[in-house]
Amino acid sequence: MTVSEKILIAGATGYLGTHLTKQLLRHGCDFQALARYPEKLNAMGLSDHQIRIAQVTDPASLKGCCDGVDVVISCIGITRQRDGLGYMDVDYQANLNLLLEAERAGVKRFIYISAFNAPKFQMVRLLKAKERFASRLLISTIAKPCVIRPNGFFSDMTEFYKMAKRGRVYLFGTGKLKLNPIHGDDLANFCLEAIETDDKELDVGGPQILTHREIADIAFRVLQQPAKVTCLPDWLRKSVLAVARLLPEQVAGPVEFFAAATAQDMVAPVYGQHTLEAYFQSLHAQRGD
Repeated sequence: MTVSEKILIAGATGYLGTHLTKQLLRHGCDFQALARYPEKLNAMGLSDHQIRIAQVTDPASLKGCCDGVDVVISCIGITRQRDGLGYMDVDYQANLNLLLEAERAGVKRFIYISAFNAPKFQMVRLLKAKERFASRLLISTIAKPCVIRPNGFFSDMTEFYKMAKRGRVYLFGTGKLKLNPIHGDDLANFCLEAIETDDKELDVGGPQILTHREIADIAFRVLQQPAKVTCLPDWLRKSVLAVARLLPEQVAGPVEFFAAATAQDMVAPVYGQHTLEAYFQSLHAQRGD
């Protein structure tokens, strides 16, 4: 990988941000990692001049962060709601704060990470916030804006592993719906490759297209346990989704997203080389299961 531009990674201590930061560090690229606290970045081996401390929900703290920067890659988004902040506060407004600073500084390329099929799921509050920002980015004064919409991360598949470890995996419907989740390292590489393109919107998934049942079987195989799978009726998923939409997003946001995303096949263009079985094996080794 050769990247000559100066890069700012926003959300550098999250799942994807960590993979991006490690790749840039490994290849000796010119970059800064933007985060609220330096400790995790220091632990990854970053020097002080590679770290920019800012609170993305506070526009004042972002002042000057994009000066001299050619490319911004934003992984900013809520994974677990805390501090009383919602999706519009972070996935939309915090990214907008960063974009306004990037526009002021004349950044050439701004890459934002949304989610696969997000434009089709605008009733889901998380995805509505993400795509509201994506729409704003695509009409911004940035010369080369880009929205990348990845399929589910391998880290999201950990729930299959956890259920298998407890002895039984529960699936909605028949378990035959397909998806191709992507490893963080593969997605990071895809994002860095996108720097050199003029693409404005990109979908991406991992190299394996698997059914929900096949993912469960992989988890049981890694754990060396007999596969025990219970398929729940789809009306139950619909009921869960209906109830989740009535509850505050701080309580039911992730459930709302999961119930909507498991309603259909989620197959994005394939990319990468990491397999889900190898990922589950790494969990097995780390946890000594």
